[in-house]
Amino acid sequence: MSLYIDLLITNNDLTLDPSNQPVLVEDRASIAQDIAHMIRESGLLVTLVAERDRFRQADCIQQLELLVETDERLVPGTVRIITQSPGQYLVTAKTVAFGAVEVVL
Repeated sequence: MSLYIDLLITNNDLTLDPSNQPVLVEDRASIAQDIAHMIRESGLLVTLVAERDRFRQADCIQQLELLVETDERLVPGTVRIITQSPGQYLVTAKTVAFGAVEVVL
C-alpha cells in the first residue's frame, strides 16, 4: 500500500491512460512531482533564470533549497540544487521513507 498517491501531471496537463482515466503516481514519484510544483509555484525559478549576478543566483538557490526543505517528507539538510547548464537545475534530496529523489527543472 502506498503512503502518497497523486495524479500525474505532464506538460501542465492531467495525464490520462488509454481509457481516459487519470494516471496515478505513488510515493517517490509523487514527492518529486510535488517538489517540482512547489518550486514552480513559488516564482523563484523565474527569478533564478533571469538573474545574471552569480551572488544573487546563489541567494535564489538557497531560498529554493529552504523552500523545498519545508516538505516534511524529506530528510532535513539533504536538499541540494545543482546547476546543470544555464537555465537547467537538478534538485536532489533524500526522502524519509523512499530514498533519494531527483527533479530536473
